[in-house]
Amino acid sequence: MKVLVAIVGPTAVGKSQLGCLIAEVFPAEIVNADSRQIYRYMDIGTAKPPIEDRQRIPHHLLDIILPDQVYSLALYQQAARAAIACIQSHNRLPLLIGGSGQYIWSIIEGWQVPQVPPDIEYRRTMQSRAAETGTEALFKELEQLDPLAASRMDPHNLRRIIRALEIYKETGRKPSELQLKTGVDYPVLILGLTTGRENLYRLIDERVERMIEKGFIDEVKNLLEMGYSPGLPSMSSLGYREISSFLFGKIDLADAIARIKFETHRFARSQYAWFHLNDERIRWFQATTHKNDNRDDIIYTIKTFLDNVEPL
Repeated sequence: MKVLVAIVGPTAVGKSQLGCLIAEVFPAEIVNADSRQIYRYMDIGTAKPPIEDRQRIPHHLLDIILPDQVYSLALYQQAARAAIACIQSHNRLPLLIGGSGQYIWSIIEGWQVPQVPPDIEYRRTMQSRAAETGTEALFKELEQLDPLAASRMDPHNLRRIIRALEIYKETGRKPSELQLKTGVDYPVLILGLTTGRENLYRLIDERVERMIEKGFIDEVKNLLEMGYSPGLPSMSSLGYREISSFLFGKIDLADAIARIKFETHRFARSQYAWFHLNDERIRWFQATTHKNDNRDDIIYTIKTFLDNVEPL
């Protein structure tokens, strides 16, 4: 059968663990939909699945580019669609897992992304402007040009704001007008994991503490020593910019950790702009302390979905 199961929800809620649990029951393979886990050498801070899970269960689209390489939504779509088709051709279940709403919906809704190549000089100019006037100024500019596109993104995500402005500069058209949706030609089941805000913040804070214990500081230090600038889009990821500031002596470690937690809380809230709790396409489940608490319900939901899919 040609199908797709997606697992969505905010960061730290347990999506990767759920994917591995599902793969223990079904012949499944995981397709990454996290825009930071595509980078090599960035393992701890992006919360990549443990190596033992990746050896046990096939994972796709992890570690596919270097931290200083340019990547786009169009490239991700091409790679993800190819991975999903390959998994389906082997009669296995593709699991699209991640918290990057743009990646997830571009596959499920079949976005036709504008084929606008990156303009490196323009991006540098806009990054310099943001450094002088703040990200908010560029976001307000985008709001004036394309309110719909602006409403769909995190106002602090400089990389996406610049990309939207870049598309407008090159085409003269609003990015929201160019993102047509054609859907996919196979059934899709979307599972969502969620939890109350207080518990979500606790999960985030605990994960940040584990990252530090596992060697996150050394990971960032190694990246800097390899020549990857803190100004790179990859290095602006949550945690990496704060640890870089610590390593350059701009803030102390306690302040860096507090900032990581705070910014991750904010990011998790923004993810619900992509994954609405009232979206009828998503079957929501509560994240639980024990991974098996909702296991039977989730497995039953997937089995029911597969039983109702007509064979090709």
